[in-house]
Amino acid sequence: MARYALNLPSHLKQEAEQWAARQGVSLNQFILWTIAEKVGALNQALDDPAFPHITYRRGAGGWPVPVIRGTGIRVQTIVAAIEQWQMAPGQVAAEYELSEAQVKDALAFYQAHRAEIDASLEAERKLELASA
Repeated sequence: MARYALNLPSHLKQEAEQWAARQGVSLNQFILWTIAEKVGALNQALDDPAFPHITYRRGAGGWPVPVIRGTGIRVQTIVAAIEQWQMAPGQVAAEYELSEAQVKDALAFYQAHRAEIDASLEAERKLELASA
């Protein structure tokens, strides 16, 4: 196993120590575990480099959901705002505190991944109908 000296800001080290204690592991084990999780996630990244404002997060069901990077706003929310609520891209940007570039990227992503997002929207509609 390789050794690596790690300089952490004191507040981050304290938080990591608290999390390690809650997990019942040493700080070293916690840092190793955390890095392994992050590297694993990066290796499984679904991000499409053609859409820099879009990334994926795990949804409630554990499935990856496309969202606008740095927000929890789903691409399908942007699509619904434009298609169902008849909002203009500028209105959507203002409503969700996004840049127009983020909204345009979400719409371009939708066009490239339309089947995936339409299936998600349809599943959501069915759930709404079933609960009504």
